[in-house]
Amino acid sequence: MHSPSIPGLRPTDLAICRRILRDGSRSFHAAARLLPRSARESVTPFYAFCRTADDLVDDRSASRWTLVHLRDRVTAIYAGDGVTDPVDRALSAVVRHVALPQAVLDMLLEGFAWEFDHRRYETLSDLNAYAVRVAGTVGVAVSCLMGRRDASTLARACDLGVAMQLTNIARDVGEDARAGRLYLPVAWMRNAGIDPERWLHSPGFTPALGTVVQRLLETAERLYRRSEVGIPALPARCRLAIRAARLIYADIGREIARAGYDSVSRRAFTTGTRKAVLALRALWAHSEAPGTSATAPALPEAASFVAAVVAATERSAPTSPTPRRYPLLRPREDSA
Repeated sequence: MHSPSIPGLRPTDLAICRRILRDGSRSFHAAARLLPRSARESVTPFYAFCRTADDLVDDRSASRWTLVHLRDRVTAIYAGDGVTDPVDRALSAVVRHVALPQAVLDMLLEGFAWEFDHRRYETLSDLNAYAVRVAGTVGVAVSCLMGRRDASTLARACDLGVAMQLTNIARDVGEDARAGRLYLPVAWMRNAGIDPERWLHSPGFTPALGTVVQRLLETAERLYRRSEVGIPALPARCRLAIRAARLIYADIGREIARAGYDSVSRRAFTTGTRKAVLALRALWAHSEAPGTSATAPALPEAASFVAAVVAATERSAPTSPTPRRYPLLRPREDSA
């Protein structure tokens, strides 16, 4: 077992986080394996915290105290004192090492609160606001952990996170409905002639519902393309993993399309072989999005969040003219 390069990050804690990543998201895990080892050390504890926190909120025994407990955990993570949970302890080492703004985790917890409330989303803008909180935050965090915190790069990272979340929602329509959850924009459903409450009571696939799922995937695809121009701004050794993640998640949408947009009676997935093919494709993929500028503004629902992260970064920057250095990006030989 290699000793982590991040001060205070225990190998045993990192191993637990790796298991959570491996078991929690096959797609994210496949892409993360392409990161240099030093970058994986930062990204893995962050993902592990997101996964365990999400599981707590989704648990049937969850209450408002669950949310209070999560906020207390975040406070302790940033204080760095008395943290005993291995995931929290690992994340504490990471956030102190790279100065990850607390605004990221605060926004994530707000999304979990919306999740707990079983909110419905009337419009696409309402859904985007939710997706920014639960997934755009992950994109922004990963960009920060890779040492890229300018507004344009963070805006594109947020686009990618939101696109992935919309893909997840399109994939899980049936699974969510059977759990009493509905994330599709209800105005879209009504426009398609579907009564959201009646459908949720007895979920089933219809061609009308397929048009709603198709519309959501088309929205996600536009965001995937917007995100592409941000990839060249990332450290060179991290770009392959992000391109692979973009291709793997977008491919889930294509699987849904091949099934006639029926994600009620079946759940789309990408095979391990297909993931490997997409990872190879990422080697020669070009991060170009015709007609899209890397300096395009963030999604309206993400603008204030991106601005808060940039402001927090500027406040924590050193006062000397020496450029800030991010140790996880130092050239080094990485093991497999």
